[in-house]
This record gives sequence, structure tokens and C-alpha cells, in this order.
Amino acid sequence: MELESLFSRKIGMGDINCVVEWSRIDPGNRDMLWNLARRKERRLSANALWVMTHLPEYDKDWLISLQDKIIDMLLAEKDTSKKRMLLQLLREQDFDPDEMRTDLLDFCFSKINSECEPYAVRCFSIYVAFSMCRHYPELVSELEQHLDLMSKQPLSPGLKSALRQTRTKISKLKTK
Repeated sequence: MELESLFSRKIGMGDINCVVEWSRIDPGNRDMLWNLARRKERRLSANALWVMTHLPEYDKDWLISLQDKIIDMLLAEKDTSKKRMLLQLLREQDFDPDEMRTDLLDFCFSKINSECEPYAVRCFSIYVAFSMCRHYPELVSELEQHLDLMSKQPLSPGLKSALRQTRTKISKLKTK
């Protein structure tokens, strides 16, 4: 499959489904997809990331193996669409409490209340921050402070939902 040619133009769900199926054939194909996601050309990189957000559950271990690389890419990224997709990939992952990336946690905390960030980046930052904080009561408290500040702002339906879902998860942690 000639991915570079495909990803250099606008793609749709049919293309995404074909590439996802193609990635199942050989683990090397997924690596090729990741290499395209790291390219400098915006459309090429964004399309590869978009496909990666549609990978099935059985590719979760492969994505977890890329966790540090995804985080590094996110922290350096300027493009908001790519930031959103990278956060979306991280949202589905577990974080080792003994190897916490405080740079990622600081990034997420800084985005939660940043009204100049798109709603999706803010929502995914909430979800990723919770996944990282849930092992530490003091970090959960810090996350709650960010959520309290956020609740005083006008919120989109998506942000309201992320706030409500995360507060529910925090409540369940506290009752354990």
C-alpha cells in the first residue's frame, strides 16, 4: 500500500478502514504508520495519526509501547489537531504510577483551564490527567482544584461531560 501518496490528500473513513485492515497484516505495517505520523509534512502526519486513533483494541499493546514517544511528540507539537489526536491516543492508555511523566501531567494541567485551547484538547487533557493522578491522592486533589476552576467558566457540552465523568471517577476513588 502506498501510504505516503494516500496520506498526502484528504482521506475519509473508507481509506481509514482500509489502512487499519492493512496494518493487521504485518506488525511492520504499524511501524510504517508510526513513522509517517512523525513526518514533518502536516497532512501526511495528521492523516497517519487519524488512522492510529481508529486502531482496534488488540493494537493497544503496540500503542502503549510507543507511549513515551507519543508523549514526546505531544509536548513538542504546535498543531492543535495533532495535539488532540495524540492526547486521544494517550487517553486510552494506562500510566505506570512508578514512572510518571510529570512533564505530561504539567502539560495536561496547563491545558485544562486554557480558554485559548480547543475544547477537545481540554477534554482529553482532563482524561489523561485523571489517568495519571488516580494513583496519588494529593494529585487527585490538585486535579480537583483545576476542575473547580474550570467549572466557573462557560463550558461546551463536551467539557461539561468530561468534567462530570471525571468527578464521578474521583468520587468512586474516594469511596474505595
